[in-house]
Order: sequence, then C-alpha cells, then structure tokens
Amino acid sequence: MHKYSRRTLLSASLMAAGSGALAACTGAEPDADTAPRPGAPAHPDSPAHPDSPARPSTPAHPSTPAHPSSSARPTAAPASGSTGLSDRRFVPDGPGGYVNPSDPEVLAVEREREGGAVRRFRLTATQTLLDLGGRTVRSWAYGDSVPGREVRVTAGDILDLTLANHLPVGTTLHSHGVRLRCDMDGVPDLTQAAIRPGEDFRYRFTVSHPGTYWLHSHLGMQLDRGLYAPLIVDDPRERLSYDKEWVVILDDWVDGVDGSTPDAVLRSLGGGMPGMDMGGNEDSDKAGGHGGAGRHGHASFDGTDGPSRILRYSQSRLLGGPGGHVGYPYYLINGRLPHAPSVFRARPGDRIRLRIINAGAETAFRVALGGHPMTVTHTDGYPVEHQRTDALLIGMAERYDVLVTAGDGVFPLVALAEGKEARALAVLRTSKGSGVPSASVYPGELDGRLVPAGRLVPHESVAFSNRKPDREIRIMLHGSMKKFDWNFDHRPYSLEQRHPIRENERVRLTLINATNMWHPLHLHGHTFAMTGIGAAGARKDTAAVLPHRKLVVDFYADNPGLWMLHCHNQYHSESGMMTILGYRK
Repeated sequence: MHKYSRRTLLSASLMAAGSGALAACTGAEPDADTAPRPGAPAHPDSPAHPDSPARPSTPAHPSTPAHPSSSARPTAAPASGSTGLSDRRFVPDGPGGYVNPSDPEVLAVEREREGGAVRRFRLTATQTLLDLGGRTVRSWAYGDSVPGREVRVTAGDILDLTLANHLPVGTTLHSHGVRLRCDMDGVPDLTQAAIRPGEDFRYRFTVSHPGTYWLHSHLGMQLDRGLYAPLIVDDPRERLSYDKEWVVILDDWVDGVDGSTPDAVLRSLGGGMPGMDMGGNEDSDKAGGHGGAGRHGHASFDGTDGPSRILRYSQSRLLGGPGGHVGYPYYLINGRLPHAPSVFRARPGDRIRLRIINAGAETAFRVALGGHPMTVTHTDGYPVEHQRTDALLIGMAERYDVLVTAGDGVFPLVALAEGKEARALAVLRTSKGSGVPSASVYPGELDGRLVPAGRLVPHESVAFSNRKPDREIRIMLHGSMKKFDWNFDHRPYSLEQRHPIRENERVRLTLINATNMWHPLHLHGHTFAMTGIGAAGARKDTAAVLPHRKLVVDFYADNPGLWMLHCHNQYHSESGMMTILGYRK
C-alpha cells in the first residue's frame, strides 16, 4: 500500500539567482518502490507490445501548480482538442522523399499524444549582466539569471512556450530529451528558421513522458553562454517518495571573462595547435574539415578574443584520454562559483531527490555528495532499477536523478571537471551555522564506487525487448585536435545528408569512435536503449563513446520527421560532428 506525503519542491537554480524563495505544494507521493502497484496503470513508457512501444496516451489528470518564484510563470487553459499551429510549415533544403517537420505524418502522431491541460510560459533571450557569486559578467540568458528559471509541467500537459528574442542575432530553443513533434525541435535550418532579433516564436507540443529535461539554444555557440534552463516534467503516478527536491545544474563558463566569448574560443581551436594532436587520427585529412566558423552558419563574433583558452594537457582515466580542449576559467553549480556556492537547506533525515543536469558545453563532471551514498533512480528521464553509488560521471547533456538521505551537518556537493583539475561546488546544509566547505574540498566519495550508464538496468516498465532490429546503421566518428575537423564518416554536417529510416522500425545505431577523444552523442526526438550482451539496457537520449570504442543503441522509429544525431561537445558539433536521421515517405 502506498503512502501519501507532503513534499517540498525546491529549485536550487532559484537559490543560485539569490532569491532564496522556497515554494511548497502537495501531491501524492508513494513509497520508494519503483515497481507499479497491482492493478495500477503502466508507466507512460510501457510498451503495449514487447517489440513495439505504443504511441503514448495521455489521460487527463489534475495539474501541478506552477512554482511561484519562476520567471517563466505558466497560466492554465482548458485543452482545446488540438495543439494548434498545425499549419506551421518549414521545408528544409535537402533531398526529397522524406517526412518534413510539419508533414501530416508528424501531425498525426502529435494528435495521438494529446489529453492534458495547456501550460503557457514565456522566456526572453536577452543580453544581461549575471552575478556568478561575486564576479559579474555580461552574457546572454533567459531573463536575468543563469540558469534560466525552471519550467515545470506534468506529463500529458501541452507545453505552450513563447520565446522572445531580444538578442542582436537569431536564436532557437531545443527541448532536450523530449519526444516532441518535429517542427518544435528547435534546430535552425532543419526544423525551423532561426528566430530573428525582435521576433517571437511559439513552441507548442504535448509533453507525454515524465522526467528531468532541459531547454537550451541550438544555434551556433549560444549554449556555451547562459541560454539554458531546467524543464521538469512531473509524473502524475510518481512512485518515488521523498521530502524535498534539489535541481542541480552543472556548467563550464567562459563568456564575458576577460573578453572571452565561446565564438572566439571556437575560432582559436579551429586554428589547431601546432605539434599537438590530442584527439587525432591519421585519416582526418580526408574529412575536408571546417575551420570553426560554426556549422549552423549563424556564429556571432564580438570582436574580441580574450586570453587563450586552449587546454593543452588534459587526461582522464575514466574518459580514456583527454578530458577536453577548453580550459574554462570557471565551473559552476546553479550559476555560482565555488567560493560563493548555492546552499540547499534541509533537515537531518530528509529524503532528497537530486535532479542533476550537465549543461556544460565541453566538460564531463564527476559528481559526489560528501558523506552520502547516492541511489540512482533515473537517467535521462527514464527509470532504472535502483543502484547505489558514491559518484557519477555525467557527460554533457546527460541527466541523473538520485535519492539521498540527508545527514546532520554541512556537506559539499562537488562536481569535478573530469580531466581538467578544477571543480564546481554547492552545499547541503541541515544544521545551524554559517560556515561552508572550502572551495578546494575533495570528498572521498569522488574516488569511490562509480556506476557507468552501461551497467544500469532499465525498470521493467520502460525496458525494450531483445528482438532483432529491422535496420542497422553504422556511423564512424572521425576528426582531430590538430585540425579540429570533427565529423561523421569523413563528412562534415550538411542538410543534404540523410540516414533513411522508416516509421515503426526498430533501428540499431552502431557508433564507432576512430578518434582519440571521447564524444557524448545525442539523438533528438527519441530515446534509445543501451545495448550489450544480453538484455537491452537503460533508456537514454545522450551517451558517451570512449576513444577507439563503439556505442551500440537501439530505438523505435515512432516519431516521424527529420532528427539530429550529434556530438554534444558544442565545439565538436559546431565543427561538423552532426548528421540527420530522416523518415522516408
């Protein structure tokens, strides 16, 4: 029998902005067992047939109150029976015979997702001054804070989000990890035209699946500024029981520091490093690589380069080689520097759900909470069989949900910039006093148990069957640090390049890394199952492939359109490591 308790939803991103506002809401919170209770409806991702997940149904349910401190405040409206915008049309350049972003096949799938209340939000992309905790920088953000204020809905709701562009250049917004209609995916020149300065764009789609997601710009190097925010989708049939929630957003920061901009860093990397080839392979000359001007073709240069940010020596045992190319001056948790950390307050014995999001552009983080083991419950929004760990290795764009039981005292939450000899810091406080851990604190848990994504077991409600794929696609990863010409199959990104798939297929992607660098790979519009010997593994949308290794994943082609597959190292993707999976007509 499940218990119902009161939980407090706390967004640490709001605390990082200095508001300190805490909001409370009530909701049914079953106990910690992830197994569905007898007779309960299946998890929203539960396949109707073991070999083919059904398109999600979204029965009406009571809506979750908005967080009262959020600048992106929603207003509720009755569901209209249509997501609207059904006449939106954007036809990208490229070969014919593919399902375009607003084609009837896309709209038909979206109609089958509908069923909840409409939740309206407005975000403004703007130039602003940001206080990182005693250091003020001029950058771009959603509103006046970094991260942008939390957007929270409930699975089954229709998210109606207007993005106002107050930047001097075009922008877009991508809902990372969400299985949504293709013309709302936010990829410039593929699913929409860039939103011009002074204009708005309305993103409207059904959010069918609960989980921890995030919003970010998908144009040029804008992600490596402050254009990101958490997107939390509550589960109306939540199985976890916890007292409080802590949203933890990790980031690497360069913009506005001593004249640096991400575009200038990309230009400097595009020039290469004479005599060094940290991530190269001998075939990279064949790629016809790109010199770092931005593969979306919308780079915005500010006319000043600042000091060199090239990281010349970076090694990580966990990543199998270099940790990255960029030596960031700052690493942040919830927009705060380690000497002025964000502080999360709880009581001893509280059960806390941490939703950890790596919003960094070029840094993997090893994360641990001093004095506490963690229990992993979800990755990339999808539930897994609970597994205890001391630390997590989180690549760019990955998310992990964990449970901890708070001890009595003051504890450091440390995000070690893997291979870069630097860290970010936040603090869990359950006792009185004003002291905080040193910015250089190194909890022993960082060197303790670490559970890689490939060893996580999916909860039975979201596990794929073991049937053979209908289609197999093999993609080679190439490129080098010397020329900075990262690409797939020796070809830099082009709208003309499409890997064809067909609706209702089970597709196997084999991604072979022929470089000396690791790459976090992200598939838009779908989740995939990590594969290995035996059963299909955890459900994810972003996963790392280590140097000279391969990553094999399966997904169901149940969301028609044109979808990006790319490296989520922003400097790699904007140098050409992107491609398109396209549904054939």
